[in-house]
Amino acid sequence: MSIPRKVLILGATGSIGASALKVARDIPDRMKIVGLAAHRSIDALHTQVLETGVKQIAVTDAESATQIRARLAKDVEVFSGPDCLVDLVRASDADMVVVAIVGTAGLAPALAAIDCGKHLAVASKEILVMAGEAVMSAAARKGVDILPVDSEHNAIFQCLEGHKHSEVRRLLLTASGGPFRQTPAEDIRHVTLSQALKHPTWTMGKKITIDSATLFNKGLEMIEAHWLFGVPISKVEVVVHPQSIVHSMVEFMDNSVIAQLSHSDMCFPIQYAVTWPERVPNSLPPIDFARMAQLQFESPRTDVFPSLNLARQAGDIGGTLPAVLNAANEVAVAAFLEERIPFPRIWESVEAVMQAHDVLQHPTLEALIEADRWAREESTRII
Repeated sequence: MSIPRKVLILGATGSIGASALKVARDIPDRMKIVGLAAHRSIDALHTQVLETGVKQIAVTDAESATQIRARLAKDVEVFSGPDCLVDLVRASDADMVVVAIVGTAGLAPALAAIDCGKHLAVASKEILVMAGEAVMSAAARKGVDILPVDSEHNAIFQCLEGHKHSEVRRLLLTASGGPFRQTPAEDIRHVTLSQALKHPTWTMGKKITIDSATLFNKGLEMIEAHWLFGVPISKVEVVVHPQSIVHSMVEFMDNSVIAQLSHSDMCFPIQYAVTWPERVPNSLPPIDFARMAQLQFESPRTDVFPSLNLARQAGDIGGTLPAVLNAANEVAVAAFLEERIPFPRIWESVEAVMQAHDVLQHPTLEALIEADRWAREESTRII
């Protein structure tokens, strides 16, 4: 009988966190939740604590931490303060940390987890986009596995199993195309916030939903794939697949293509990250090929959505530029969510910040943090 993997979830009240808890309920003999972290959704977090029985949590918002501490039993340890996520990671007896925090806030706890020898299940693209070289090098030194939870990277991870990376011709990341896949170019400037938040396939947080609408989400995934799988970004391409059944593909040197298919449910990649290298039964629905109408594929419209070209440029040049792209995009998306800028201004401002940046190659973690700070300041100024 297998011993359940002890899992700590950072970002427990978000969509990835909720899916991870669903997986834990589905395969309790293989996955045990031992810690949870959230920002300020204390009602949801309180329910999760009662369900899982965890004795350690972290709440990054100070007032919310005080409120939930008063609602929980005295034997539940509540970490708070600016370093609470790192403190929780170091204190936990988890052997895997699921990083499902939007933005760069997941970087410090991810590095702490690696330092403690805990394996990572990464759902936060920004960690590898901002500091891929540092994270992958640290993981290699510590013998820690970095397991992708993004459906696309998890699919590539599965397709690559048993194959040498030298046999790979291309990694093909699939994209739904977002809500504006067929929107005429002249109408893009008039896109509203409510329109951009209506994703055709996935139910996600606001930031990642906007990233999917601009295709920056896929651009960040290109850079992430470059680091995760050790291939040059020139070998990473994007293909639009609106049905979101094929989650990604790998083309090999003999022109064969291996694809991973499943229903659009984040429980699939989360479970595989937790149980890898094994596969175990679950209650998730199988694909009924006889009822599947069609699978479409098309090229992304990079002339309408320049985000993919910007991401390829950042990934190709490397150094501090991916961190700058990521930070500038975060600021621009926040401004769009506040309806302070029009939709195309997101990628226009990101490009302007990238052009103004002096790239530093092989940066230290401190240099990456400084590049991130500079980019946010510059993006705010430009916007």
